[in-house]
Amino acid sequence: MMERFICLIIGYAFGLFQTSYIIGKAHHIDIREVGSGNAGSTNTLRTFGTKAGLLTLLLDMLKCLLAVGTVHFLFQKSGHDILPLLKIYASAGCILGHNYPFYLNFRGGKGIAASCGMILALDWRLFFTVMPLFFLIFFTTHYVSLASLISYAFAFLVLTFFGALGWYGMNLAHTIEMDVVMLCLVLLAVFKHRENIRRLMTGTERKTYLGHKKTDTGSEK
Repeated sequence: MMERFICLIIGYAFGLFQTSYIIGKAHHIDIREVGSGNAGSTNTLRTFGTKAGLLTLLLDMLKCLLAVGTVHFLFQKSGHDILPLLKIYASAGCILGHNYPFYLNFRGGKGIAASCGMILALDWRLFFTVMPLFFLIFFTTHYVSLASLISYAFAFLVLTFFGALGWYGMNLAHTIEMDVVMLCLVLLAVFKHRENIRRLMTGTERKTYLGHKKTDTGSEK
């Protein structure tokens, strides 16, 4: 249990790097006080443009990759038999740090970009299985929230399937534990997107377009 706690703390520390907040402050703006009020890549894209949004996405993914890489370096020998499990704990910590940074009064983002980093760090096969679905839904609907939540749920199902095939080299108990952690992260994403879900159901969710500005009738908050 101590190893799991250490991995959570390591991940949380990396998650505290708030890319969108830093970019906003460089423009003398608190990203959490404009647009949707979310400290994430989508709100950064809408507020500062495509380049800033993509930079936020990449750096938020990178911090989760670095957290997982640190855990791999520290536990590759002592925890080799449960290394995938420790990596998902580090990822969970990073997502929590991103969503609930203590120095910003626990007001961060929704953890989707960091979760992309987690999926890539855990298994590149999982990443390239899930991402086509995300892009299909996004470019069809232009709803980032819808694409994110469906892809997250699909990632959980695929991870569970891969684990059942024994791809992660752990015993059944540890494989199930990894699945449970992933399920908790999916539920956290649903919780963080509860307002988006409400707007999707009422048809007032704002659409997102890349490369150019486009207005719609969706709600900002």
